[in-house]
Amino acid sequence: MKTRINSPWLALAVLASCATVGFIDRIVVNVLVEPVKAEFGLSDVQVSMMGWAFALLNVVGGFVTARFAERVRRLTLIAGGVTLWSLFTALCGAAGSWVQLLVARMGVGLGEAIGLPPNQSVISDYFPANKRGLAISCLLLSPPLGAFIGFVGGGWIAQEFGWKATFLIAAIPGFVLGIIAYVFVAEPKRGQFDAEASDEVPPMSAFFHRIWSLKSARYLVIGSFIAAALSYALNFFFASLLVRKFDLGLAEAGLYTGILASLPAALSIVGAGWLGDRLGERNPAAYALIPGVGLLIGGPLGAFGMLQGDLHTLLTLVAMSIFLTVSYLGITFATVQNLMHPRMRATASATLNGIYTLAGGLGPTLIGLLSDRFSASMGEANGLATAMATGGMVYLVAAAFYFLAARHLRGDTAKVAAGVRATV
Repeated sequence: MKTRINSPWLALAVLASCATVGFIDRIVVNVLVEPVKAEFGLSDVQVSMMGWAFALLNVVGGFVTARFAERVRRLTLIAGGVTLWSLFTALCGAAGSWVQLLVARMGVGLGEAIGLPPNQSVISDYFPANKRGLAISCLLLSPPLGAFIGFVGGGWIAQEFGWKATFLIAAIPGFVLGIIAYVFVAEPKRGQFDAEASDEVPPMSAFFHRIWSLKSARYLVIGSFIAAALSYALNFFFASLLVRKFDLGLAEAGLYTGILASLPAALSIVGAGWLGDRLGERNPAAYALIPGVGLLIGGPLGAFGMLQGDLHTLLTLVAMSIFLTVSYLGITFATVQNLMHPRMRATASATLNGIYTLAGGLGPTLIGLLSDRFSASMGEANGLATAMATGGMVYLVAAAFYFLAARHLRGDTAKVAAGVRATV
């Protein structure tokens, strides 16, 4: 019996759900920083190693999977990856030592390396270029939705039942979604909306040449790496900041963090994608200018917010900052997908995911180092707040790269739309 349905919106809903569960399993450790730190007697730098453990196999595995995804049925890889990372998330809850927890986090990273790189390639083949900004931005709602569920649900479960139970419960939805993705979602025809559609898979050298030779793509990658490192770092320690600075419980800190990491971010991601599609048809530079302006204003605003001594003032300013700074996420993925050959898209997605995963290890470690240094003289609460404020100002560097990308997007988009391969 045929069960697979060729529906763009079904594919988007299922793959967005899979990605959301993946982000829950990735980010739930952020609300567990304090209990894990206490259980194993760790410093801020040591506990930030959970980010590097996730990244270790994720980056390399993502590239390997992406090359397979350019050739084979992508929904099979997605379903297998979702199942694998859910299994290792459950094993995080069974960890009896710090080393065991790190190894299990490596497994979660490997599962996501298999399951996530193909999803943007699938969505790009379901939607034409002038609708991809919104479609991929909807797909990229997974971070804010996952953050809300991970922080709010994870914080409550950890407070009521312990941090190990949080991992065990977070693992359950992925097993169900893996089955749904495999059984019900059809594989779309590759490149059906693109000038360069072909059955030939370009070599990795051609992919790297295109990323580097298209200046807009190059600057988008660099700028988004910097923005992602800061976003992950501030997300990683924000619940801890609320606990240390305002003496909140895990459930309350998780609630505030979840709301801030989800609602402003969701509105920003979808709004930026919609606005990019609206303005981008007339001026492709809009796809870079929109996040550039957001980072330029939002970074200093968030830095100022982190230093406030009143809880409601801090939360308000940080919410405004998140709304502005997270605008880069969906629109960057969509723009890079538009600049790629149809059989480079899984590789492009893996590249950005890998870069963001490295950012997810680097950002928290740098903020952790600053926090440990500042805390020696300022105390743990003020030391962490100062470290996070320092990181917030670096968003200005990311904004500069987006403005550079905007200068080249019109010309680069025209080349790709014309199917000109030799020069890109």
